[in-house]
Amino acid sequence: MEQPNFMWHELVITNASFLVCFAMVIAARHWPRLAGRPADMSAVQSAHTRMTPRTGGVSILAALLAVLYFAPREVKTTYACILFSSCFVFVAGLLEDLGFGVSPRNRLLAAIFSSLAVIGVGKIWLPQLGIPPLDHLASLWLVGVPLTLLVTAGLANGFNLIDGVNGLAGFTAITAVVSMSFIARSAGLGNLADLALMFAAGIFGFWIVNYPSGVIFLGDAGAYILGFLLGWLGIVILVQAPAATPWALLLTVFWPVADTVLAIYRRRSRKQAKMQPDRLHVHQLMMRALELLWLGRERRNISNPLTTLALAPKIVAPAAVGVLLWNQPLYAFIAMVLFSALFVSSYFMAFPALRKLLPRMERRRERRQVIEAGRNV
Repeated sequence: MEQPNFMWHELVITNASFLVCFAMVIAARHWPRLAGRPADMSAVQSAHTRMTPRTGGVSILAALLAVLYFAPREVKTTYACILFSSCFVFVAGLLEDLGFGVSPRNRLLAAIFSSLAVIGVGKIWLPQLGIPPLDHLASLWLVGVPLTLLVTAGLANGFNLIDGVNGLAGFTAITAVVSMSFIARSAGLGNLADLALMFAAGIFGFWIVNYPSGVIFLGDAGAYILGFLLGWLGIVILVQAPAATPWALLLTVFWPVADTVLAIYRRRSRKQAKMQPDRLHVHQLMMRALELLWLGRERRNISNPLTTLALAPKIVAPAAVGVLLWNQPLYAFIAMVLFSALFVSSYFMAFPALRKLLPRMERRRERRQVIEAGRNV
C-alpha cells in the first residue's frame, strides 16, 4: 500500500508545481511586473529573444511546501528547518526577479544567512571533508561551519549561473536530486530517498513548462532555492550515513560546481569583478557553436533548448558515477579529478574551434543575403 501512496504524492506535487507555473504565466499578462524585465533582453548574458516571466521560483516553493506536507515523519522536522530557513535567500531572489534590484552580493549574503539559520536551529553542518586524515576537523565548528557556508551558498549561486538556457538548471537539479536519492537508498536512508524523489517531482512540474519553449524562467529565486536545498540535502545524507563520501555527493552537482569555479577563475584572470556576468559559460559557448555550425543566430528558439539536450550527457555522467561510487572516497575523488580535467580541457579547446567557425558563418550569411536579394528582384 505504501508504494501507490508514494506515487500519488509525487503526482500531486508535480501538478502543484505545474499549476502554479501556469497561473504565473496567466498572471503575467495582467501585471507587468510579473512579465519580465526589458533590461534582461539587452543583458550581456541573455540567451533569449522575448520578455518572459522570471517567477518559476514561486512554483518551486509551492512544490516544496507540498513536499513538506507529504514528507515522511522521520525527516519532516529536519526538512522543515531547512525549508523555512531558505526563505531569506528565496525572498532576496524573488525581489530581484520582480525588478527591485537586489545585488548579487546581497543575494549571496542572504544565502549565507539562510545557512546560518539551518546551522543555528538544526545544529548540523558538513560532517566530513572526504579526506580521511582530516575528517575529524569538520567536527570543529571553526572548520565545519565555514565549509558548510561555502558549499551551500556556493551551490545556490552555481545554479543561478547555469540558469541561462531553457531547461538546463531544472534538468541539472532533477539529475542531482535523483542521484542523491539513489545514494540515500544505497546507504539505507529510505525516508530521505523518498523525500528526494518528491523534490524531483516538484522540479519536474516546473521543467515541463520551462522546456523546450521557455514560457517561464526559473529566475533567481528558483535557482537559489534549488541550489541551497540540494546542498543541504547532500549534507543531511552525509550526517545520517557516515559511509557516504562527500566526493560522490559533489559529483551529483558537478556541473554547477565546475561552472562556478571556472567562472571565478575566468573573471579573476581578466581582472573582472567575481559577480560580473559574461557570455563565456559553457552553455553559452555550446549555443553559439550550434548556431555557427548549423542553425544561424536568427534561430535562437531552436539553438537555446538544443543546448540543454547537447549538454545532458555531460551532466548525467558525473552524477551517475557518483551514485556508483557513493561509499568509495578514493575512487570518487579520482573521478572528480578526471571529470574536472575533461571539463577544463574541453572548455579551453572550444575557443580556437569557435574562431575557426566564424568565417564559415560569415560566408553562410553572405550567401543567404545574395539569395534573398535575388528573390526580391
